[in-house]
Amino acid sequence: MPSSEPTVSTTNLAEQLVRLTRRMHRAQKHQLAHLDLAFTPAQSRLLRIVAHYGDTPPRMADLAERLEVVPRAVTTLVDALETQGAVRRVPDPANRRVIRIELTDTGHTAMRALRSARRAAAEEILAPLTADQREVLGGLLSTLVDGPGAPH
Repeated sequence: MPSSEPTVSTTNLAEQLVRLTRRMHRAQKHQLAHLDLAFTPAQSRLLRIVAHYGDTPPRMADLAERLEVVPRAVTTLVDALETQGAVRRVPDPANRRVIRIELTDTGHTAMRALRSARRAAAEEILAPLTADQREVLGGLLSTLVDGPGAPH
């Protein structure tokens, strides 16, 4: 019967994943430092989610579900991003009681900068790995990200 106690290996892997995530955030923050973008990590995540929806802007409820937060938290994020000119609220053409959130031109520009910073941060972190190692790492991460219990 397997032990319910985490193995040293599992504990070390968990710590390494946390450290890698923090390192990625620091590297991305460093990449963004020279730009005039003042988004919190939560605001950046909301922008990525809105951008992911493409031509059909998400409803506030969609954003709350994807962010796994209460709707009030989404309202606060959207208010801040709207003040910065990155998003706007638009009525749903099929149901005027529903509000959808779309990126503005400023939001699209910010998304390009955020993507570029994320790519540059990843390149910095992955630089010591060979192409084969990157391929293996990508496969392992896909297994973990898309595995059982992963949100869809």
